[in-house]
Amino acid sequence: MKNTNTCPKCHSNEIVRIPSFVGASGNNIKAGITVFSSVTVTRYLCTSCGYTEEWIDDPADVETLKKYYSWKNN
Repeated sequence: MKNTNTCPKCHSNEIVRIPSFVGASGNNIKAGITVFSSVTVTRYLCTSCGYTEEWIDDPADVETLKKYYSWKNN
């Protein structure tokens, strides 16, 4: 949905982007000791059927998560 602006379930193009913020109630993933080291997650919502996807928009944030979690999974 992020790249095509089309819902993969119902094929609607009525997609809204819901940005995130770093904070206790924001949509984010912990990547350190404090909430301020979190990575934000953007939601994409199809307003026709309700399907959602979550994306990490910044490639640097993907690398941050990869480094933070890779040692925990080995």
